[in-house]
Amino acid sequence: MNQPKPPLLLLVHRIPYPPNKGDKIRSFHLLKALSERYQVHLGCFYDDDFDRQYISRLQQWCETVCCLKLSKWRAMLSGLSGFISAKAITLPYYYQRQMAAWVSQTQARYGIQKVLVYSSSMAQYADGANFAQLTRVIDFVDIDSDKWRQYAAKSAGVKKWFYQREARLLQQYELAICQRFDRSLFVSEDEASAFRHLLAPDLQSKVLSLLNGVDTDYFSPDAPITCAENSLPANFIVFTGAMDYWANVDAVCWFCQHVWPVLRRHQPQLQFWIVGGNPTADVQALSRQSGVVVTGRVADVRPYLAAARFAVAPMLIARGIQNKVLEAMAMNKAVVCSPMAMEGINAPLNANALVADGVEQFSKACLQLLAAQPAPANRQWILEHFTWPRTLAALPHLIEAEYPL
Repeated sequence: MNQPKPPLLLLVHRIPYPPNKGDKIRSFHLLKALSERYQVHLGCFYDDDFDRQYISRLQQWCETVCCLKLSKWRAMLSGLSGFISAKAITLPYYYQRQMAAWVSQTQARYGIQKVLVYSSSMAQYADGANFAQLTRVIDFVDIDSDKWRQYAAKSAGVKKWFYQREARLLQQYELAICQRFDRSLFVSEDEASAFRHLLAPDLQSKVLSLLNGVDTDYFSPDAPITCAENSLPANFIVFTGAMDYWANVDAVCWFCQHVWPVLRRHQPQLQFWIVGGNPTADVQALSRQSGVVVTGRVADVRPYLAAARFAVAPMLIARGIQNKVLEAMAMNKAVVCSPMAMEGINAPLNANALVADGVEQFSKACLQLLAAQPAPANRQWILEHFTWPRTLAALPHLIEAEYPL
């Protein structure tokens, strides 16, 4: 007779379905893996009305679901209360009393003893004295506070001051949560190592890495795919990602300003396709440049990856692992990445996986791929290191605290 699955509380800052952007890809696969071993009680938010249609889909992996609307304007006003309480803005931005009540009631009703929190912003819901006796694991994914520090480095004036404040206060909170929780997970060993260096020696053993993965059956050059576009050009390169995310916006703007003119001088017919939802005004403006195409939201990024000459990831602001790079490599596409974009993936550098730093190197690497037709060999690295069954194999042991501290 099968034993009933024990209950587990999973708290995620953004609805983990559909898995169509960075954080949602990881949180969805965590949810899917956890549902095989636990009765999952999921608390999350949705901040895009497009995602509301998917709330009911979560029932197939969850025992109960609380998915609340996160109005960005209301959350922003709430976030500003952080100035009064001397908190990082991130915390009140993601705080709702309804979610806090649901968490407490669900924990008590189902006798939940294990909690997995996804991202520092959701730790506040499991950080009270009534949760102290539970097994609590946080998946920081990456060091959020360092992203704010990077934003500050690229800003001036009031923005710089604001980002510096957020970086300082959020780092204090990250360190406090690591001390109080049983385990702290990060998306790569590079990220975990960087966080350990912020901690006292007696806390460093709490920090472990849990790699991202990629669905290699879905992202496969052999998978049957169709494209909503009537036809794609024969000669284009591609960038994929959520185009309202500052790091992605910064990357494509830098690329179009500095690298794209060089490539067009050598190949006037070449096009650059920016593929991803919710493009900001700055991204939409890039389509005024000759050869640049901004698609907006697409149903499936795979046709664009499959048809492109190669993919670029010129990230100048980044932490953790870039899913866009994993997906392109799984499709067996050549890639040109900044050092930040390749961090954590650490693929062997070759004619199909180029890392370039700065305008001159990045332009040269792109021209190198445009001048040759190398036989891509990137998929094998992904199959050997970044399939979800492989990367999440340790998850049950981390939740059960089976690793010695």
